[in-house]
Amino acid sequence: MKKKTLELLKSIPGGAHTYSRGYDQFPFNAPEILSRGKGAYVYDVIGKKYLDYSMGLRALNIGYSEKSISNAAIEQINNGNNLSRPSIIELKAAKKLIQLVKSADMVKFSKNGSSSVTAAVKLARAYTKKKIILRCSNHPFFSYDDWFIGSTQVKRGIPKEIQKFTLSFRYNDIKGLKKIIKKNKGNIACVVLEPVTTECPDLYLKNKTILKGCCGEKKCNRDYKNNNHFLKEVQKICKKERIVFILDEMITGFRWSLKGAQDFFGLDPDLTTFGKAMSNGFSLSAVCGKKKIMQLGSIELKGRERVFLLSSTYGGEMSSLAAFCETLDFLKKNNVINKIWEYGYKFKNIFNNISKELGIVNHVYCEGPSCAPYYYCKDKKLKNSLKFKTLFMQEMINNKIIVPSSWLAFSYRHRNKELDITKKALYKTLTIYKKALFEGCCNYLVGDSIRPVFRKYN
Repeated sequence: MKKKTLELLKSIPGGAHTYSRGYDQFPFNAPEILSRGKGAYVYDVIGKKYLDYSMGLRALNIGYSEKSISNAAIEQINNGNNLSRPSIIELKAAKKLIQLVKSADMVKFSKNGSSSVTAAVKLARAYTKKKIILRCSNHPFFSYDDWFIGSTQVKRGIPKEIQKFTLSFRYNDIKGLKKIIKKNKGNIACVVLEPVTTECPDLYLKNKTILKGCCGEKKCNRDYKNNNHFLKEVQKICKKERIVFILDEMITGFRWSLKGAQDFFGLDPDLTTFGKAMSNGFSLSAVCGKKKIMQLGSIELKGRERVFLLSSTYGGEMSSLAAFCETLDFLKKNNVINKIWEYGYKFKNIFNNISKELGIVNHVYCEGPSCAPYYYCKDKKLKNSLKFKTLFMQEMINNKIIVPSSWLAFSYRHRNKELDITKKALYKTLTIYKKALFEGCCNYLVGDSIRPVFRKYN
């Protein structure tokens, strides 16, 4: 291992405060440690510049160190940043979110997504007086808390009696979900899922045709609002069975649509969680939803048994709340979300056209919604390969571009200049990829391949 990596591992369990940033998630030639970011770029400690397609694990959809957002945060830092009573910016931010998101009657802010999703689960259990949680197995991460981690491969430290209360269903498998609900009828508190990740929701047309997969258009043109689809079916089932419908919009929020993917898909969830891009890199998340559920965490309703919902010294941190308010204004003013869809569409076309030109499009390609696409790396036998994925990442880094291990994140500061840089890097990278398919990945890959975050053993 390199020097800085060893220093990080010595000081921090896992070497980073998010496992997705760990050294085992990047190839050997990745910068060990970064010093700063600006726009669509990050810089290492010696000043080497990289075009970034991770954007702080999708926490920034405008760009690093955006002046107006930084200034808004700094203004609140100078106002004290954390006061003894609720601040005026705290109320302003709450009102902004409630006004924006149709399903939000009340909101509670926190500092990370895990806390907000767990708070939503707690509310659901309190409201329904049921124990079982149904979570989508296709979606990689909901929380670091016991209820979720106990349902993954990394169960150590989670009591078995807790593990049994979280069950899984598959995305777009409505029959499978109904089967689980029937088997556990009367005992389910909530269903938790993201609106969309690698798969778009199956669309059920009135002529009984089912549209699957991504439409591939510049911006999704399927009429989800006026037609039935998988997510609406989940919502209907939840309503019928009196199960709380929780939509995790950590990633889709402020990326698919300004009002969240729930607006895009015509949904009305009971509870929603937001985070990541809502404050362009500042630490903030939220749980929001229907008053009848959210007010269980209130203190003014005399005689009612309380739910101790969220209590965080820094939940009302003024700098992050100001960053959220300014981010929201910036997104509206600069039509950011449409520009991200457009950039992603161009990126996918460039990627796949080069792959086709080289005759390897079945082995390495990019697909999915243009605002948040995924790329896939396969070996000679067309099987998904971590070795080839690591090789792809390695060669992109050799061309001064950082890509995460599956998904891609775009920002307002990714422009035509960045597309030109990316096109040249992709051509060089995919040329090496083609050689490795015929000559063996081991002849080109330096060091170990990346490893799954959720694995039982190191």
